[in-house]
Amino acid sequence: MDKTALVIIDMVKDYFVAANNYPITPLARAIIKPINRLIAGFRQRQLPVIFSTDSFNTDDFIFKSRMHPHALTGTEGAEIITELDRQDDDLWLPKPRFSAFFNTGFEKILHQQQVTQIAVVGIATNFCVLTTAMDALCHDFKAIIVDDCATAFSQEIHEQCLNTYRRNPLYPLFQIMNSMELLHSF
Repeated sequence: MDKTALVIIDMVKDYFVAANNYPITPLARAIIKPINRLIAGFRQRQLPVIFSTDSFNTDDFIFKSRMHPHALTGTEGAEIITELDRQDDDLWLPKPRFSAFFNTGFEKILHQQQVTQIAVVGIATNFCVLTTAMDALCHDFKAIIVDDCATAFSQEIHEQCLNTYRRNPLYPLFQIMNSMELLHSF
């Protein structure tokens, strides 16, 4: 039986500020309640809940693109939204790039907790959620993207990304499932 950790990606305040006018904001608000239900289910089963969030610097390489500086290290915008049920004993792992595995020591943390599988939720499906799931596989962990607890900049992009992986040759190492399926799989 796998030990699964819930990994909540990039649910930070900058993405929820109405004035920023990000297309992902209303879609991200819609996944708060299902993520909280999943958090409760993981806690009930005494499984790890881990938050991994963008934590960038203003001169980061990625900001040489069309991407505007956001979620800057040490700012309120890089903090986890208060609407999520975060507790003091949850791990908060700031990340300097898209994947929770990039320069964070995440692999070692998972091994220390004897985790063999991660369930990835949050934003954005086609960027940080997907790269974290793919990097999990590259580090020999099973990965699940929880479809009703993740979103992208549009529902169409979210579905296109997930549909690419619903039937993949890495099954059962890499799966797409909804939160109820995940909770019933334990």
